[in-house]
Amino acid sequence: MSTATSPGGPTSLTRGVRIGYGTGSVATGAFGTVPGLMLLPFLTDELGIAALWAGVIVFLPKAWDVLLNPVAGRVSDRTLDPAGPRRPWLVRAGLMLAGAFALIFAAPDLGDPALEAAWVLVFFVLAASAYAFFQVPYVAMPAEITASYDERTRLMTWRVAILAFTIMLAGATAPLIRDAVGGRDGYRVMGVVMAVLIVAGVLGAWWGTRHAPIGATVAGGGSLRDQLRIVAQARDFRLLLTTFVLQALATGCMLAGVDYLAGDVLGRPGAATVLFVCFVGPALVLTPVWARFGERVGKRRGYVVASLVLAGGALLTLLALGGDDVWTMTGTALVGVGYAGCQVFPMAMLPDAAAVDSARTGENRAGVYTGVWTAGETLGLALGPAVFAVALALGGYVSSDGRAVEQPGSAQTAIVLGFSVVPALLVLASLWWLRRYSLDATEVAAAEGALS
Repeated sequence: MSTATSPGGPTSLTRGVRIGYGTGSVATGAFGTVPGLMLLPFLTDELGIAALWAGVIVFLPKAWDVLLNPVAGRVSDRTLDPAGPRRPWLVRAGLMLAGAFALIFAAPDLGDPALEAAWVLVFFVLAASAYAFFQVPYVAMPAEITASYDERTRLMTWRVAILAFTIMLAGATAPLIRDAVGGRDGYRVMGVVMAVLIVAGVLGAWWGTRHAPIGATVAGGGSLRDQLRIVAQARDFRLLLTTFVLQALATGCMLAGVDYLAGDVLGRPGAATVLFVCFVGPALVLTPVWARFGERVGKRRGYVVASLVLAGGALLTLLALGGDDVWTMTGTALVGVGYAGCQVFPMAMLPDAAAVDSARTGENRAGVYTGVWTAGETLGLALGPAVFAVALALGGYVSSDGRAVEQPGSAQTAIVLGFSVVPALLVLASLWWLRRYSLDATEVAAAEGALS
């Protein structure tokens, strides 16, 4: 089972293909940001769900996604279509994702918090399922549309820059829309606006990659279990994945804590938007800088430096306990600087691992690789809000049904620790695995020669 053309080889992709591919990050950025930012407060502060149960509701659909992602990768590996095995899934699953996303926040007033929570859970599961079949083929594409070690970094630079812009756009405007409309209607309107944003990203990626090379490796044989076992034996991929999952967990904690930090600790709910601008602004400017830095020092070393910057910024936000807005914003900006690099490098290293495997075996397991990768990322991002919800519960956070509630000091301390110290420790711990990663440009170049 093979696709139509050879991969791009060491030649450069056109700017149109790079931008077109990166546009898909509008969809992934909106879906990855808004539920992590808005869903936990929606459950605890609007529907009146206890923090611990709210964390379970946020976690369960993502846990389902972890199981589904490798299946989505396997299915896309075996898809036969003139447009290639990946692109058809962008539009099929992407439009379903947008519809289900809008419905997550559209729960009618059922008069029973348990029924309303069930509504959220059902449509979040549907959205997560659609996301698996969009995200996994999307992430698999770079390994097939170019065989160049450096071109993948350039491709990821566009993707991460657009992702950072989307995080700022979605993360900053979602709370503003909610607050401008107010109450549940605010959440409903916000959900529809974000769904439209997802549609724009889906159609942009589908149309923008129409001229991208497709690739010509053969889909791997054997069962899904066989494929997963082979992928699990890929040492460098396994180390890179562990690093990335721990950092996704750290990011999920911080994302879940933004609304709480702004409203309950800093005492300014509108500061959530400012925090997002501080986070994403530096990332928008410095993403190309990280790419050039990686070309000079190597992807692994660049990833280490970016991780240390992220962890340092997270620790700096600990000063929010004293109500210090300036240092909190400064620390958040530093997190954004590190986060840009922590997206550019691993996402450029993932297709390297898949391409090396393809060159060694002559079989295409890019979908399975990215399915496992996306499953790990999803697990980390899902556990982040769950861990933060546990911190809220341990701190005695008081849930409400839309009423303003003054939180005890213990809850405020839990919010700050969950936003700063916990993520910093997770990022630092992840470096233990990254330091053992050994795949370098020489080995990847050998794979490029075999594929071209």
